[in-house]
Amino acid sequence: MLRAEILQGWLAGGLTLVLTYAAVSDLRTRLIPNWTVVAVVALFVLWSVLAKGDGLAGHLAAGAIGLALGYGLFAAGLVGGGDGKLFAATALFVGFRNFLPLAVATSLIGGLLAVGFLLARPRRTWASLQLTGRLGADVEIPYGVAIAAAGVLVVWAALLGRLPPLPGF
Repeated sequence: MLRAEILQGWLAGGLTLVLTYAAVSDLRTRLIPNWTVVAVVALFVLWSVLAKGDGLAGHLAAGAIGLALGYGLFAAGLVGGGDGKLFAATALFVGFRNFLPLAVATSLIGGLLAVGFLLARPRRTWASLQLTGRLGADVEIPYGVAIAAAGVLVVWAALLGRLPPLPGF
């Protein structure tokens, strides 16, 4: 049992590193590299194989819902394509039982991030409001930061018993 917990910790640590890289990249360049999305999916596949497919249907459902939601937000111009893909991959990893905590945490962290970006540039925010009638219409929020932070929070909360557990092995 201890060996399985150590392996889960290593995989969660790998996920943390990949999501952190995606967040930093999004913050600096407003781009999320595709390899980070592929790495999250690969870590999930490894986790799923070690868990002998336990709970696979719930994880696939969460990934599909995350992809549909991410694509819808991208099509509406609310997030970038990388944000949508990263959210789908992270949803795949956390599964259906933890999809709602992921979505809520992403929304809350993203909202705080947006407020921070708007407050960091008060003149630009006010000018945007006067010109477009929308608050911060020209401000790009690196939503990958919120997705990554929420993903790390939910995965570790699940491993520490604060949320429904991820499949064990």
